[in-house]
Amino acid sequence: MSNSLEIHNLSKTYSNGVKALDDISIRIENGMFGLLGPNGAGKSSLMRTIAMLQTSDAGTINFNGEQVLKTPEKIRSILGYLPQDFGVYPGISAWDLLHHLAVLKGITDGSARTNQITQLLHQTNLFQHRKKAVSSFSGGMKQRFGIAQALLGNPKLIIVDEPTAGLDPEERNRFLNLLAEIGEHVIVILSTHLVDDVQELCTQMAVLGQGKILAKGNPQALTKSLEGKIWSKKIEKSELAGYQTEYNVISSKLIAGKTKIHIASEKSPGSDFEPVRPSLEDYYFSILQTQNSPK
Repeated sequence: MSNSLEIHNLSKTYSNGVKALDDISIRIENGMFGLLGPNGAGKSSLMRTIAMLQTSDAGTINFNGEQVLKTPEKIRSILGYLPQDFGVYPGISAWDLLHHLAVLKGITDGSARTNQITQLLHQTNLFQHRKKAVSSFSGGMKQRFGIAQALLGNPKLIIVDEPTAGLDPEERNRFLNLLAEIGEHVIVILSTHLVDDVQELCTQMAVLGQGKILAKGNPQALTKSLEGKIWSKKIEKSELAGYQTEYNVISSKLIAGKTKIHIASEKSPGSDFEPVRPSLEDYYFSILQTQNSPK
């Protein structure tokens, strides 16, 4: 069965005056959906609102046609959530902690609970570590445990917030492969500031900045929209400010003592610039640059 999450005109302003969500509307269906944005863009606020951990000031959220803001217990019953800071209970084994969390999720049948936990530990490659305290796990193992607990109860909607931050390359690949496998049958929302996570996994994405949806669509199609418009040049670091004044510099990177800049331009800015094939990172930076440019 295909699932559908529809968000209409969602807004949230905190008591300190920060407008975390500003009239957000988006539709998400089965598969991996990337929510990309810098720190402070409002990603965690949106995730927490969808998960019913905080209320919105305005707007609606529908899941498979039902308004979940009116009946939050319904989305909680089909939701798996891995927050950015997933706390664990020290001294409790993975096996015992999953049983405890499963009971809290309403899985009261002991045999069914044991079968599901066994299957999830195998799926996350943690079965051999089931008797160890979760507090002793490595960062990658803790993230995989976080996914195991998020999958308890066979959720239809899974939210993961900055899941690969701090993981080494091997653990990151293992974790992303696991997410991709899960995303074949349910909605998985991947909230991150890492472009590579979205580029490698997601068929649909949105860019969030200052509480607003700045762009949305297929990552490859969005990247293709910049073909013939990205130019590169190596300069001295001391020259960067001057180039930023004269050109639309969307990114700069220090490579072997030189600063490599990418600029966005409809036509060649000069013979000393080289055309480059755009990446999703170029698209992301160009969108943020447009938002931050003086109006």
